[in-house]
Amino acid sequence: MLRYILKRLLLWIPTVLIVLLGVYALAFYGAGDPIKLIFLRAPGDVAYNPERIEAIRASAGLDQPFLVQFANYVWNLLHGNFGNSLISGRSVWRMVSAAAPVSGQLGLMAILLTAVVAIPLGVIAALKQNSRTDYVILGSALFLWAIPAYVAGPLLMVLLITLLPGDNVPYGWGGIFDVRIILPLIVLSFQPIALIVRQTRTAVIEILSEDFVRTARAKGVPELMVALRHILRPVLTPVVTQLGLIMITIVNGAIFVELVFGLPGLGRLTVSALLNNDYPVILAITLIGSFLVMVSNLLVDVVYPVLDPRASSARSN
Repeated sequence: MLRYILKRLLLWIPTVLIVLLGVYALAFYGAGDPIKLIFLRAPGDVAYNPERIEAIRASAGLDQPFLVQFANYVWNLLHGNFGNSLISGRSVWRMVSAAAPVSGQLGLMAILLTAVVAIPLGVIAALKQNSRTDYVILGSALFLWAIPAYVAGPLLMVLLITLLPGDNVPYGWGGIFDVRIILPLIVLSFQPIALIVRQTRTAVIEILSEDFVRTARAKGVPELMVALRHILRPVLTPVVTQLGLIMITIVNGAIFVELVFGLPGLGRLTVSALLNNDYPVILAITLIGSFLVMVSNLLVDVVYPVLDPRASSARSN
């Protein structure tokens, strides 16, 4: 197992480089000169000073060829230097480290909420297959899956502004134990819950036809004990494999949720960096997002043999 993990970690190096190269190329060739764009937004006649623009571009290293710029950026990353913001001049690492705990807490709570709500609902829907309960649960999951975060968040905020006084509208960040986190958490969990409900229901229906389940029922084991002892563990195996998709959904949804509900996390920082063409911040956030997805996939590979010993023996062979 340790050898396998080390091999996967080594594969991260080319993956991260390819991701960074793609994003860096898009920023270099597609979005225009960031220094010139910043000056064009400035008031007055400062934008018409090409000498000053060239001087700032040279000081930021943006006057060099593409490959030279990219190599310098990778070299700085290896030394723990994420660069400075082109807008504020602040350290990108300080900006990201200030916003990351907010997004991390929100994402962790979303995963926990998804597991607590979706897995039991999926099991119940499978045990009540083709019943009214099954149709309600499955229909609700399909409904939630059809509502992306960038639609649910603004609609919910407009509804709350219409119904509640201004001071009672949940906006801002007060920690994971603050009531204002409830609505962003629910919106962020819509699609992950729908995904896990459907996955759990499908897995349970397949397991119900297995011999060991029929044997347990024939022995008179209560249905609750059958679900907990004989069904739940095999069900978790395919559910855990969805962790990577859940992580991608949460990372993408956090951009809109944090912006709508005023959360000072990485999602809001991403929007600000994109609007201002702040390339160092965009690259740092892209690197963090890629790292989270790769870590989630690695956790799936580590946990999978624990839940299904057959996978461990097949891997060793």
